[in-house]
Amino acid sequence: MKNKISARRAVALLVAVAGISVVNSIPASAAVPLKAITNRHVGSAVAANHLANEADYRSVLTREFDNVTPENEMKWGVVEAERGRYDWSGADAIVGYAQRTGKTVRGHTLVWHSQLPDWVDDLPAGELRSVTRRHIATEMGRYRGKIRAWDVVNEMFNDDGTRRASVFQQKLGDGYVADAFRWARAADPSAKLYINDYNTEGLNAKSDALYNLVRTLKRQGVPIDGVGFQGHLAIQYGFPAGYQANLARFAALGVEVAITEADVRIPLPADPAKLDTQANYFKQLWDGCHAVRPCVEFTTWGFTDRHSWVPDTFPGEGAACLFDTNLRPKPAYTRINP
Repeated sequence: MKNKISARRAVALLVAVAGISVVNSIPASAAVPLKAITNRHVGSAVAANHLANEADYRSVLTREFDNVTPENEMKWGVVEAERGRYDWSGADAIVGYAQRTGKTVRGHTLVWHSQLPDWVDDLPAGELRSVTRRHIATEMGRYRGKIRAWDVVNEMFNDDGTRRASVFQQKLGDGYVADAFRWARAADPSAKLYINDYNTEGLNAKSDALYNLVRTLKRQGVPIDGVGFQGHLAIQYGFPAGYQANLARFAALGVEVAITEADVRIPLPADPAKLDTQANYFKQLWDGCHAVRPCVEFTTWGFTDRHSWVPDTFPGEGAACLFDTNLRPKPAYTRINP
């Protein structure tokens, strides 16, 4: 095995020195799967239509990962775009795939200000409360016993640590978070219940606010089991300061921690130097999770540049995933899995 690894690295180095992208130099079968090198859940966000229509996408996903997160299929705006009319087709397809292939599922997400049906925004406070409770009970009830962990509340803070002025915050007040977790526990007592957010990987005002909230919820006996750190990074902004220490302080509260949506975007075009920096960022995310025992999961937000949210959201940036558009491993993959 050592000789094979050394040979692969030598090829990559020669290609990089020649100024050619390393992305296409590494055969997809060159390493053992990611799921075989860790005792954490290792996963990716997935889309049901890609699973159904792209055999190569499905093959790499099945080989490499043991956990899947529906990218959009479980969001409120998808499952109940019209009040009382449900569409479970995409979510059912992903859960069914996971069951057939022996994977766990991260449910994403129940209470979120975005991708919310328009009709929810117009509800008065009392009705919003009852409808939110019913939404949690209905969706979690459908998949009761089939979902390992749920992102119950998603992205509730602004970057300065203040609470986002979502419809839930404005109409239901501070207590909506605790209520959501209590309703979720009643809906599926076996699922791990998470709060999830971005730009909280390092020590900053937003992660401080999240830490203080989780500590308060724990003291109040609210059934919160974990904290998800999304991990949407960009090489031009530097790696988050205090990342591992931040994970550790949350873990010390008695909760699981998880990297739930990792990707590392690059100002395009990508080149060997940028890909090397990206690989270093992924490696730091991976190693920091493995250095903190209660970090139970490392999930990427998509695994191939063929299907990534980044270019549409951040024009001029992309190449954010572990695999290229041809589903070949990039330097980031081999930095994690040498």
